[in-house]
Amino acid sequence: IEDNLMKIDTIKPAFSDDRGDITDLVYKEEFDAVTLIYSKKGAVRGNHYHKETTQYSYILSGKIRAYSQKPSMDVESAILNTGDMMISNPFERHTLHAIEDSEILIITKGPRSGIDYEEDTYRVEPLHLI
Repeated sequence: IEDNLMKIDTIKPAFSDDRGDITDLVYKEEFDAVTLIYSKKGAVRGNHYHKETTQYSYILSGKIRAYSQKPSMDVESAILNTGDMMISNPFERHTLHAIEDSEILIITKGPRSGIDYEEDTYRVEPLHLI
């Protein structure tokens, strides 16, 4: 995927047999936080960016409309289904709008985590309204 486009991957199993699947969500990366978010249908989350944090948003269940905006670019939108992951790099504005009740695993690399969440979170106008 080109650098100027929203980065979304459908994660596929690394190994499958009659017992089931083994799926590596991320490989050879170090992280600072793993967060589980439950969003009810219609909930809007995000509407921010991080200056130093890369955020991985993995859809455990449900359906999300994701919005992304890189600096000096138009807002992009995509539907994320179970098994999809969106990667938001530093300075990339992002919004997640739950189309269905959804569970999202947020994995972050950088200072946006725990009690330091607001230290690297910069609020913006909701992308779904632009």
